[in-house]
Amino acid sequence: QVQLVESGGGLVQAGGSLRLSCAASGRASRAYPMGWFRQAPGKEREFVAAIRWSGGGSLYYAESVKGRFTISRDNAKNTVYLQMNSLKPEDTAVYFCAAYVGIEISSPVSVGFWGQGTQVTVSS
Repeated sequence: QVQLVESGGGLVQAGGSLRLSCAASGRASRAYPMGWFRQAPGKEREFVAAIRWSGGGSLYYAESVKGRFTISRDNAKNTVYLQMNSLKPEDTAVYFCAAYVGIEISSPVSVGFWGQGTQVTVSS
């Protein structure tokens, strides 16, 4: 079983930055990536970014956040980060850390374990 604990959410002004952290504990498997999804009220949970643990740590991003968000990892700390720059009001959502059990990184069906979520609110 894997436990994921997010932190770093909060209120930020448009154009500002925020860094989210996700610490993984338990029997986390590094055979699969970790990543971030987000969900705004009344909307489906959508893919944001993902990163592989092994090798060069391949990165994956949703088109809506490319060039603004950066996902990274610290293998020693078993922690994944999401650096969010140039934030926009449409980025407002609950952000969920995700540990995958499948290979389709953009689909929630590939996620085996979720964090409880951290609220990100971007004001105009």
